Amino acid sequence: MTSWLTRSRQRLTGFIARRETPDNLWTKCKSCGAMLYTKEFEANLSVCPECGHHERIRAAERFGQVLDEGWTPIAVASPSDDPLNFKDQKRYPDRLKAARAATGEPDAMLLAKGHIRGHQAVVGVQDFAFMGGSMGIAVGNAFVTGARAAIAAHCPFVLFTAAGGARMQEGILSLMQMPATTVAIQELKDARLPYIVVLTDPTTGGVTASYAMLGDVHISEPNALIGFAGARVIESTIRQKLPEGFQRAEYLLEHGMVDIVVKRHDLADTLGRLIGLLMRA
Repeated sequence: MTSWLTRSRQRLTGFIARRETPDNLWTKCKSCGAMLYTKEFEANLSVCPECGHHERIRAAERFGQVLDEGWTPIAVASPSDDPLNFKDQKRYPDRLKAARAATGEPDAMLLAKGHIRGHQAVVGVQDFAFMGGSMGIAVGNAFVTGARAAIAAHCPFVLFTAAGGARMQEGILSLMQMPATTVAIQELKDARLPYIVVLTDPTTGGVTASYAMLGDVHISEPNALIGFAGARVIESTIRQKLPEGFQRAEYLLEHGMVDIVVKRHDLADTLGRLIGLLMRA
């Protein structure tokens, strides 16, 4: 027979198991390690209240933070999933399928049309969660679609960048997006419409070498990693130790590569004022 003490312990253990703390109740800051209550962290726009670290956020969150209520998504034509029949450890279509299932997004760049502090704008957001925000044909298509939507609406095109570079599974076709997006930027200039880039962590590789650095104004979030090649690659090439904070937003601001570093809480207000000034001019 089971003793009353054993039965009591089993009931107590079951009760405690049913009341386990949810996995997503707390968030650990990736910079300072502080344990943050997730709801409060998200209410603070995913910025650590202890150290000010700006966590990477998803495209839908970015739209909600920057755009006024009532914004609408812009559809983008879907290209072929596997133009080169590429396969490494996995087939490229399988990688795309996994990324779409994990993020709920068709590819790494999404578009929306709405208003920023009352000023009409088309906004594009690269989502690093989708294959590292890598630039492929779909991203190039989205960029061109966004630029031309801005021209049609006679409003600015605001782009939030976050990428590890070109998408290797699309080879030369991914690199062809660099000139394609450059042509779209020239169309914006010909229409005398602002192209504003907000650099977020990380913005690297072919994205930095093309549309990320061709804006009329370059804004960055604090401490964002911005560069072309990685720091270790550069150090091994030039055989010198790089300066402290190299490729971070504040260092690039000091050296003229970024126009202004803006905290996430102030981004919508800053963009609204900037758009008002540029469209008036």
